[in-house]
Amino acid sequence: MEASVTLNKTCAVVRLGLLGSVIFLAGCSWGWLPWVDGDKKVDNTKPMELVKFDREVDIERSWRTKVGKGLGKKYLRLSPVAVADRLIATDGYGNVEAMDRFSGKGIWKTKTHDPEGGFFSGIKIFDRRDPSFVGGLGVGGGYALIGTTFGEIVALNLSDGTEAWRVELGSEIASSPTVDGELVFTQTIDGRLLALNVDSGEVVWTLDNQVPILTLRGTSSPVIRDRIVHSGFANGKLVALRAENGEPIWEHRVMLPEGRSELDRMVDVDARAIVEPSVVFAGAFQGRVKALSRRDGRPRWEADISTYLDMATGYDQLYVIDDQDVITALDQNTGEVVWSQENFQRRKLTAPVAFSNYVAFGDDEGYLHIIAQRDGRIMGRRKLDGDGLRSTFLYTDSTLFVLGNSGSLQALTVEAL
Repeated sequence: MEASVTLNKTCAVVRLGLLGSVIFLAGCSWGWLPWVDGDKKVDNTKPMELVKFDREVDIERSWRTKVGKGLGKKYLRLSPVAVADRLIATDGYGNVEAMDRFSGKGIWKTKTHDPEGGFFSGIKIFDRRDPSFVGGLGVGGGYALIGTTFGEIVALNLSDGTEAWRVELGSEIASSPTVDGELVFTQTIDGRLLALNVDSGEVVWTLDNQVPILTLRGTSSPVIRDRIVHSGFANGKLVALRAENGEPIWEHRVMLPEGRSELDRMVDVDARAIVEPSVVFAGAFQGRVKALSRRDGRPRWEADISTYLDMATGYDQLYVIDDQDVITALDQNTGEVVWSQENFQRRKLTAPVAFSNYVAFGDDEGYLHIIAQRDGRIMGRRKLDGDGLRSTFLYTDSTLFVLGNSGSLQALTVEAL
C-alpha cells in the first residue's frame, strides 16, 4: 500500500513539473488556458466597430429621391452639384436628373448614352461586368458637364437636359470637369489637362504629364481661382497654370516617388487642391500634406499624412482623412496636429465636409457621421444607404445633400440638441 501511495505521489510531481515546463515555455503567458483571459488579437483588416457616444445633434431628412441605378462597383464618386434653385445628379450609367433642391421634385431627366444593341442588351444575362461609365459631373456656363470612361465630355443644357455638344478626348475621364468663364477644364487618366470652349467643346489648349505605370483609379479635379488653374497629377506634382493659355506659373512635387516596386512609388495627387487667397493646400497618396505659397508654390509647412481624398477647411484648421481612415485636424498656419480621431479606421470613409460647427463624412456601411470641428468628438450618426456611401457630400444653404451608392439622394439638416 505504501508503495502504491509513493508511486501516485511521484506521478503527481511529474505531472506538476510538466505543467510548469509548458507554462515556462509559453513565456509565462496564461492566455492559452481556456479559463484565463489573455491579450485579444486585433484584426487590422476589418473595419473598426462603431463606438457608443453621447448624441449631441439631430439629423433630420427633408426629402429623399432615387437617381437612376446607383453608382455601380467601380469606385465612382459622383457628388451632386447645386446651381440656383436646382440640384443636378447622375448615376454611374449616364442617367442625369435635375430637381428642385428645396423639395426634391423632378424637373427633367435624360440619358447621355443609349443602351448597346443586341438581343440581350437590355438584360445582359451573360455579361457580369459592371457597365457603369460616368466619371464626373460639373456645372457652369449654362450646362451640366458629364465626363465618361469612354473619354467623352457631354454638355447638357441646364434648362431642359437636352444635349448641347459632345467631344471625344481619347482617354478616360475620372473626375469632375470644372468651368470658369468661357472654358471647361478637365483631366484625363493619361495625364492630360485640357481646356475646352464651354459653348462648343473645342480644345483650346492641352498640358501633357508623364503618368507612372501604376496609379490610383481617379484623378484630381482642376481648381480655378483668379484665372489660375491648379491641378494635381499621378506623378506627385501640383501645377499652377494661366487659364487662358495653359502657360505654367509654377509646379511643385508634393511627394517624390520612393521605393523599389511600382506599388511603393505611387504618389498620386488625387485630392482636389484647396486654394485660399495666399495659400494652396495639397495632399499625396503615400506622401505628405503641404501648404504652399499661392504666389510661387514654395512650401510653408508639411505633414506626413498619406491621403487620396479631398480635404476640407474650417475653424482655421485643415481636415484630412488618411489612407487608414484616421481623421486629423491640422492648424492651417503651422501644420501642427490639433486633434486626431481614430475611431473610424478601415471603414472606407468619404471625403470630409466642414460646415457650421461640424465635420461630416460617410462610410462603406452607409452611415453618415458628424464630429465636432473643435475637438473631433463624435456628435451624431445616421444610417442612410444599405449599399454604402462613397461620394463627397454637398452642403449649401443649411442643407446637406448625400448621394448613396444605391442612387438614393437625400436632403438632410443637422441641428444641435
